[in-house]
Amino acid sequence: MRLWVLLSLLLLQETLPHVTGQPAKTKRPKEPGENKIRPVNKKVKPKNARMKERESVDSSLKSQSMLTQVMDKGHFQKVAATLSLSAGQSIELRCKGSNVTWSYPAYLDTFKDSRLSIKQLDRYSQLVLTNSTAADTGEYSCWLQLCSANKCRKDETKAGSTYIFFADKEELFVPTPSYFEIVYLNPDKPAVIPCRVTTPSAKVTLHREFPAGEIETDGTDITYDVKKGFVYQHPTSDHKVPKGPPSTTIAVSSSRAEVSERIHVTCTVLGEPDVDVDFRWQYPGQESKRPVIIQNFWRLMNRGTGHTTRISKSILVVDDFEVRDAGNYICIARNLQGETTVATEVELN
Repeated sequence: MRLWVLLSLLLLQETLPHVTGQPAKTKRPKEPGENKIRPVNKKVKPKNARMKERESVDSSLKSQSMLTQVMDKGHFQKVAATLSLSAGQSIELRCKGSNVTWSYPAYLDTFKDSRLSIKQLDRYSQLVLTNSTAADTGEYSCWLQLCSANKCRKDETKAGSTYIFFADKEELFVPTPSYFEIVYLNPDKPAVIPCRVTTPSAKVTLHREFPAGEIETDGTDITYDVKKGFVYQHPTSDHKVPKGPPSTTIAVSSSRAEVSERIHVTCTVLGEPDVDVDFRWQYPGQESKRPVIIQNFWRLMNRGTGHTTRISKSILVVDDFEVRDAGNYICIARNLQGETTVATEVELN
């Protein structure tokens, strides 16, 4: 309201006649041609700036009003920049327009999650997510597409977005499809260490695994963003994690197995391209010389912009599961800096 009053006063001031310091004169009949107004050196502010400002305000309001949330009993409300919901809740969002595109957490597409559905109707597009989980935490946005012939582009002036937290007492951190993710430091741009949470009030600290210790977040060089993670504003070589024992994960095809079932246990290491990894196994039937199949291999994966990661794997296979095969499967991965031990349990069903 204060902005509107200021604009009104400016417009009113420009409509006032030009006033000089001479006293008023008595009216007299004017001679022909005397009605002509002589130009004066008056500085007038261009109206384009105000018009653009008004347009930007209007565009912002339109963007906010495009995205709405459907509440109980058919009520609607404008979506805020962030929403906090409980895992398990369903949500319905609507975006005004006849040609709408949506963006949402990528894994919902990767795994073709049937909990997500999108429908384009005459006047709006509808996004419905049912039985939400902590992994659904992320940004949900929509925008209109402007199409001509076979080409379409995003209409930046007609878009809306919100970041939704799906809080889960059992899942404080947002789960990711892969356990490991390699972060490359570039001195020319900030680096993000992914560490998102399911509730914005969570207190998070950053720790280095080797050598062990907490990395201080000073709010300047290293900051924390609940929507991204820890951000290194100006990465340097000092921030690089020194080489250490292998970062290892273990996974089993089934944690409960039937007799005669075939199971396989996989031990995975992500590391530098030129660092070799050796694997050793300990398993329940080892003392009785239970025959198992062990396969070791590795490959290089190009991560883009000249970065390469070495993926080393060891797979232990039990062809015909027996009672003596139930128990702990232990993988020991070793490189020149040391060794890492991981384990998983397989029970008889």
